Amino acid sequence: MIKCIVMLSGGLDSIIATHLLKNQGIDVLALHFILPFYSGMGNTHTQIRERAGALGVPLRIEEEGEEFLEMFKDPQFGFGKNINPCLDCRIHRLSKAAVIMQQEGASFIATGEVVGQRPMSQRRDCLDIIEKRTGLKGLLLRPLSARLLRPTIPEEKGWVDRNNLLSIGGRGRKDQIAYAKLHELGYPAPAGGCLLTYEQTARRVVDLMRSSHQWSLADFKLLAYGRYFKINPNLRFVVARDDAENDVMEKLLLPDDFCLTMTDVLGPLGILRGAASQDELEIACRIMARYSKMRSQPLARISVSRNGSISIIAASPAGEEECVKYRL
Repeated sequence: MIKCIVMLSGGLDSIIATHLLKNQGIDVLALHFILPFYSGMGNTHTQIRERAGALGVPLRIEEEGEEFLEMFKDPQFGFGKNINPCLDCRIHRLSKAAVIMQQEGASFIATGEVVGQRPMSQRRDCLDIIEKRTGLKGLLLRPLSARLLRPTIPEEKGWVDRNNLLSIGGRGRKDQIAYAKLHELGYPAPAGGCLLTYEQTARRVVDLMRSSHQWSLADFKLLAYGRYFKINPNLRFVVARDDAENDVMEKLLLPDDFCLTMTDVLGPLGILRGAASQDELEIACRIMARYSKMRSQPLARISVSRNGSISIIAASPAGEEECVKYRL
C-alpha cells in the first residue's frame, strides 16, 4: 500500500485533502505542526487529535521552537499584511515534512492548499517556489486543486487517481462546504487564521524586534498571551486575562522575571521581564491592580517575587489613561 504524509491543520481544506486520499486507499499519516507560542506547554492538543480520529488516520504532532524562530527572524520572502512569513513558513514546514516522509517510509506529501486562496503563499508561482525550495518537486500533491495543476508523480505513477481529485480555485468556500456536507465531514468554523496575521500580535512583535536587547524564544512565546505593556524600551509587563492564562504564563516565567500576584484576593498573574527601577515596579503594580477585583479600592497589595526574594507593594489601581499609555 502506498503511504503518504498529509499536512493536517485541522481546517476544512486539510480535512478534505485527507479524506480524498484515504478514500483512494492510500495509507495516510496526518502531520500537524504547533507554533512555538503553544509548544512545550504540556498541551494534549485535543482538537487536532479528535479531527484525526474522526478521519480514521494516525497523527504525528511536531512542536516547533528555536528552528522556527531562526526562520522568522530572517524570512527570505518577507512578511504579509502583518507579521506573517507565510511563504517562508510553508517552506520551513514542508522541508521538515520531507525529512519525516523519509523517516516514515512515505512516498509523497499532500496539503490542503487551494490555488489562489491565500495571496502570499497559494498563488501558482508561490506553489512552484515551495516545491523547488523543499526539494519536493513532483512529490507535493494538492488534492483540492490537483486538476488545475500539472500532474504530480503520484498521479503519473497511478498511486493516486487524478480523476477523483478536485479542481477548486480561489478564495470561496462553497465547493469545500458542499464536499463536506456530501461526505458528512465535521469541520471547525472558519477562524481568524495564524496568530501572526493578527494586528495586535504584529504590533507586539515589531516592537520586540526593534528593541535593543537580544530577544529569545521565551520572549517570542510571551507575545501570545495576556494584556501586554511596555514600561520602558526593554521592560515588558504581561497580565493574564483569566485562570487559563495564569496557568500558561506560570510556565513561561524565567528565573530573572518579576512575578506579580494579588496578596488579598484571587487575581491575575503578571510577568515583568527586564531590569526595573522601584518606580517602574510600582507602575506595574498599579496596572496589575487595575485588572483585579481591587480595581475600585484606593489601594491594593501586590506580591512581587524574583529569584526567591518576595516583597509587598501597596499600589493605587491605575486609571484607563495610564494603562493605554503603556499598552501594546
